[in-house]
Amino acid sequence: MDALTKRDRIEQGRFSTPSAGIVDTQSVKAATQGKTTGYDAGKKIKGRKRHLLVDTQGHVIECVVTAASISDADGLKTLLSRYFAPKVQRLKKLWGDGGYRGEELKAWVARLKKTHKIDLEVVSKQGPGFEVLPRRWVVERTFAWLINYRVLAKDYEVLTGNSEAFIHIAMIHLILKRHTK
Repeated sequence: MDALTKRDRIEQGRFSTPSAGIVDTQSVKAATQGKTTGYDAGKKIKGRKRHLLVDTQGHVIECVVTAASISDADGLKTLLSRYFAPKVQRLKKLWGDGGYRGEELKAWVARLKKTHKIDLEVVSKQGPGFEVLPRRWVVERTFAWLINYRVLAKDYEVLTGNSEAFIHIAMIHLILKRHTK
């Protein structure tokens, strides 16, 4: 998936690695009674939560699947720790929704900023009703692409690693489908 994403970005006239990304979560029902299921009180779903980091084109850069009871902030910490673990990446700017507010997360990002120079911006709604939020629609579109795969409509896996693998497989299929047209 990483090689295809880099190739696709280069063909679009971009650097192979992104400098900006968008983060969000999606809660899905779980069909199994695995140890890593929980209850998302905000969405009223018992299952798992998918934490995605996508680039500005909608390519999945990193994903983490956790119990639905894990907060967005804790999921972001795991997501970024996993992304930055192999090496220092080019990522400098992140956009997220209101789930990424909080003093503890701000302090954690400030510590991360010392080594990775990353900035987290929370994009919020301005008024009542539906509104397309700048940059945030990209990750929502990626979730819509992924949910079209029946295996991702619900979480059927016992292990969260298998769920993450299916997200990667779906993204590989999407990129290959785009290149074969």
